[in-house]
Order: sequence, then structure tokens, then C-alpha cells
Amino acid sequence: MTSPQSDRLSSENQKVTAIISHFVRPGREEGYEEWLKGIGAAAQEFAGHDGVTVIKPKPGGHNEYVAILRFNTYPQLCRWLKSDQRKKWIDCVKPLIQESEKVQIITGLENLVSLPGSVSVTSPPRYKTAIIVWLGVFLCSSVLGIVLNPLLAALPLFLPQLISIGITVFILTYFVMPLLTRVFYKWLHPQSK
Repeated sequence: MTSPQSDRLSSENQKVTAIISHFVRPGREEGYEEWLKGIGAAAQEFAGHDGVTVIKPKPGGHNEYVAILRFNTYPQLCRWLKSDQRKKWIDCVKPLIQESEKVQIITGLENLVSLPGSVSVTSPPRYKTAIIVWLGVFLCSSVLGIVLNPLLAALPLFLPQLISIGITVFILTYFVMPLLTRVFYKWLHPQSK
């Protein structure tokens, strides 16, 4: 069950997201939604739990529920995923679902190219993520360089760069990347509907 990605992630302390999907048996939706409330409350008791978003299926579509589970670190997420408490909840849901759950763990730059409230079960290829992040960094650093360089020129060595990078990361994370992700969403996630 260990992969090179999980080995690499286990030592990192960064926010992590697990996308978990279940195909619910027809007519078992009400029981499944009660189960979701219970497992959600159980997950909240684990250290590092940072919220969960559930996306319900559209009427008449596939009966797939998607839970987007966020934890502060990868080790904290793993403690929840491997816990006896979660295993008991998973045993309880088996009669309600058609097949085993699918779990995808996302961390790092992949989070920058995902929109809140939207789910892509697969991450975009790394080269696409890298291109969008590169474009965002280029836009931020170019514009901020023009604006900030004259204002910060009198500061001691490295301080202007430190301030400029901090502002760039903030603007990139909260404004530029969400905008670029919306603009290039179909290119990043062609499989999404």
C-alpha cells in the first residue's frame, strides 16, 4: 500500500486533501447520508482535521457521492485513514455502496489548480500544473517587481526580496491561481464535465 508518493509525503507537514468517492446503491441514499454524518463527526475528533465537503450526485446521474476531506498534515490524514474507528465505519457502509471506495490524496501544487466546490477525480498532469504555476509566478513577480522595486530599494540586502516574495506568494495563492485555474480549467481537467 506504500507508494513513492506516500513515502515522500509522510515526512512533509503541509495541508493535504483526500478525495473519497462512493457509488451508492439505488434506494440506499438516505441510509448513506446518515452514515456520512456519522463518519464526518468521527473524523472531526482526529487531530489535524480541517473540514469536509460532500458533493452529492445530480438527480438522474450516476449515484456517486464525493467527500473532500482536508487535514493539516499527511501523517494526520493517514492516522485517520488507517484508524480502527474509520475501519468500523467503512464496514458499516459496505451494504450501502456498489463497489469499494476510491481514495485520491492531493497535496502540494495540485491544490493550487483545484477550484473550491469542484472535484476532478484525477489531478492534471504535472507539466500542466507547472505551466500554470509558472505563469502565475511570472505575472505576480513581473507586476510586483515594477511596483515594489522602487519602494523597497533603500532597504538592507535581502529584505526587499523577502518582502516581495511574501507578497507574491500571498497574491498568487489567494487571487492569481484561483483566477488562472478558472480560465484554464478545461485544459487542466479535460475529463471533468
